[in-house]
Amino acid sequence: MNSAQYLFALYQDILTHSQCMLRLAANNQWEELIDSEVNHYLGAVEKLAQAMPHQQITPQTHDRLRPVLRHILDNETEVKKLLKYRQDEIATLMQQNSRQKSVNNAYSKSAGVVLFPTRISG
Repeated sequence: MNSAQYLFALYQDILTHSQCMLRLAANNQWEELIDSEVNHYLGAVEKLAQAMPHQQITPQTHDRLRPVLRHILDNETEVKKLLKYRQDEIATLMQQNSRQKSVNNAYSKSAGVVLFPTRISG
Protein backbone atom coordinates (compact mmCIF):
# COMPACT_ATOMS: atom_id res chain seq x y z
CA MET A 1 0.00 0.00 0.00
CA ASN A 2 1.46 3.33 -0.97
CA SER A 3 1.45 6.47 1.16
CA ALA A 4 -1.68 7.99 -0.40
CA GLN A 5 -3.63 4.74 -0.04
CA TYR A 6 -2.51 4.38 3.56
CA LEU A 7 -3.61 7.93 4.46
CA PHE A 8 -6.89 7.45 2.65
CA ALA A 9 -7.49 4.23 4.60
CA LEU A 10 -6.77 6.02 7.89
CA TYR A 11 -9.17 8.84 7.04
CA GLN A 12 -11.82 6.33 5.93
CA ASP A 13 -11.48 4.57 9.28
CA ILE A 14 -12.04 7.86 11.10
CA LEU A 15 -15.02 8.60 8.85
CA THR A 16 -16.55 5.21 9.63
CA HIS A 17 -16.20 5.83 13.36
CA SER A 18 -17.59 9.37 13.07
CA GLN A 19 -20.64 8.07 11.19
CA CYS A 20 -21.19 5.50 13.92
CA MET A 21 -20.93 8.21 16.59
CA LEU A 22 -23.43 10.40 14.72
CA ARG A 23 -25.87 7.50 14.47
CA LEU A 24 -25.52 6.81 18.20
CA ALA A 25 -26.07 10.46 19.08
CA ALA A 26 -29.12 10.66 16.80
CA ASN A 27 -30.56 7.63 18.60
CA ASN A 28 -29.85 9.06 22.08
CA GLN A 29 -27.42 6.24 22.85
CA TRP A 30 -25.13 8.44 24.91
CA GLU A 31 -23.22 5.75 26.81
CA GLU A 32 -22.52 3.88 23.59
CA LEU A 33 -21.41 7.16 21.98
CA ILE A 34 -18.86 7.77 24.72
CA ASP A 35 -17.67 4.17 24.48
CA SER A 36 -17.30 4.45 20.71
CA GLU A 37 -15.40 7.72 20.95
CA VAL A 38 -13.01 6.51 23.64
CA ASN A 39 -12.42 3.00 22.34
CA HIS A 40 -12.48 3.53 18.58
CA TYR A 41 -12.58 7.10 17.26
CA LEU A 42 -9.76 8.53 19.37
CA GLY A 43 -7.57 5.53 18.58
CA ALA A 44 -8.11 6.06 14.86
CA VAL A 45 -7.29 9.77 15.19
CA GLU A 46 -4.15 8.94 17.19
CA LYS A 47 -3.07 6.47 14.54
CA LEU A 48 -3.46 9.17 11.87
CA ALA A 49 -1.57 11.71 13.99
CA GLN A 50 1.33 9.30 14.37
CA ALA A 51 1.41 8.56 10.64
CA MET A 52 1.20 12.16 9.37
CA PRO A 53 4.77 13.29 10.06
CA HIS A 54 6.05 10.37 8.00
CA GLN A 55 3.83 10.90 4.97
CA GLN A 56 4.43 12.96 1.86
CA ILE A 57 1.12 14.47 0.81
CA THR A 58 0.81 15.38 -2.84
CA PRO A 59 -1.78 17.82 -4.20
CA GLN A 60 -3.63 14.84 -5.68
CA THR A 61 -3.75 13.17 -2.27
CA HIS A 62 -5.07 16.42 -0.76
CA ASP A 63 -7.80 16.53 -3.38
CA ARG A 64 -8.76 12.94 -2.67
CA LEU A 65 -8.80 13.43 1.11
CA ARG A 66 -10.65 16.76 1.12
CA PRO A 67 -14.21 15.32 0.73
CA VAL A 68 -13.55 12.65 3.35
CA LEU A 69 -12.26 15.24 5.79
CA ARG A 70 -15.25 17.50 5.02
CA HIS A 71 -17.60 14.62 5.81
CA ILE A 72 -15.78 13.91 9.08
CA LEU A 73 -16.03 17.57 10.09
CA ASP A 74 -19.72 17.71 9.15
CA ASN A 75 -20.37 14.61 11.28
CA GLU A 76 -18.51 16.19 14.17
CA THR A 77 -20.58 19.36 13.86
CA GLU A 78 -23.80 17.34 13.94
CA VAL A 79 -22.67 15.29 16.93
CA LYS A 80 -21.82 18.51 18.78
CA LYS A 81 -25.28 19.93 18.01
CA LEU A 82 -26.94 16.78 19.33
CA LEU A 83 -24.75 16.83 22.43
CA LYS A 84 -25.63 20.49 23.05
CA TYR A 85 -29.31 19.67 22.70
CA ARG A 86 -28.91 16.81 25.20
CA GLN A 87 -26.96 19.05 27.57
CA ASP A 88 -29.79 21.60 27.45
CA GLU A 89 -32.34 18.83 28.16
CA ILE A 90 -30.35 17.68 31.19
CA ALA A 91 -30.01 21.26 32.46
CA THR A 92 -33.79 21.70 32.20
CA LEU A 93 -34.40 18.44 34.07
CA MET A 94 -31.97 19.50 36.79
CA GLN A 95 -33.72 22.86 37.17
CA GLN A 96 -37.09 21.13 37.41
CA ASN A 97 -35.69 18.73 40.00
CA SER A 98 -34.28 21.61 42.02
CA ARG A 99 -37.63 23.44 41.97
CA GLN A 100 -39.43 20.25 42.98
CA LYS A 101 -37.07 19.78 45.92
CA SER A 102 -37.72 23.37 47.04
CA VAL A 103 -41.47 22.82 46.88
CA ASN A 104 -41.18 19.53 48.74
CA ASN A 105 -39.04 21.15 51.44
CA ALA A 106 -41.49 24.01 51.84
CA TYR A 107 -44.43 21.64 52.25
CA SER A 108 -42.58 19.22 54.51
CA LYS A 109 -41.76 22.02 56.97
CA SER A 110 -45.42 22.67 57.47
CA ALA A 111 -46.39 18.99 57.56
CA GLY A 112 -48.39 18.15 60.66
CA VAL A 113 -49.08 21.78 61.44
CA VAL A 114 -52.77 22.53 61.54
CA LEU A 115 -53.64 26.11 60.88
CA PHE A 116 -56.83 27.56 62.30
CA PRO A 117 -58.27 30.86 61.30
CA THR A 118 -58.13 33.40 64.04
CA ARG A 119 -61.18 35.25 65.09
CA ILE A 120 -60.95 38.93 64.69
CA SER A 121 -63.08 40.91 67.06
CA GLY A 122 -64.56 43.89 65.63
